[in-house]
Amino acid sequence: MSRFLTEASRLEAFSDGVLAVIITIMVLELRPPDGTDLRSLLPVLPTVATYALSFVFIGIYWNNHHHMLRASRGVDGRAMWANLHLLFWLSLVPFSTAWLGRNPGAVGPTVFYGIILFFDAVAYKLLQWALLEVNGRNAPFAKAVATDLKGTASIVLYVAAIGIAFVSPPVSDAILILVAIMWVVPDRRFEPLIDMKQRG
Repeated sequence: MSRFLTEASRLEAFSDGVLAVIITIMVLELRPPDGTDLRSLLPVLPTVATYALSFVFIGIYWNNHHHMLRASRGVDGRAMWANLHLLFWLSLVPFSTAWLGRNPGAVGPTVFYGIILFFDAVAYKLLQWALLEVNGRNAPFAKAVATDLKGTASIVLYVAAIGIAFVSPPVSDAILILVAIMWVVPDRRFEPLIDMKQRG
């Protein structure tokens, strides 16, 4: 058991480092306006708003990833690759954020942003399934992930946002914001498992 726990903590530490770099890259894309009065900020507000939304999404993944790994009895090779797969898609968030921030309301950047978030959600789901195999189908972890309404709803809403972006990017943006609001409260399913593990 201790070996599994050590592996999970190392995976979590590595992932935390990657997510910190992702946020750093995003903020480095922000450029101050040329002017010196407050009105000069108006042209860059869409870029800042897109950064803020992406920051929230990365924060959501960091929070829930932390809870899920702490609730798991450990990781195996499949879970490690699933985690790398998740980090790959998350690493594309700064790129999609920069493109959308420079072209707010444009169809292509909005669609691409939605696609990246969709694959982020699918990759997180795949990691969850990989950890389910590590813990076993009858383990408390399996019972915790048996119902994943928010995860499934998020994927459905991402697909809707991608489709609607071809017609109305602002409505698509509103759907993406709705998904972020849904996840502001961390995933509560894993907290009892974490408490149980801490008690020994």
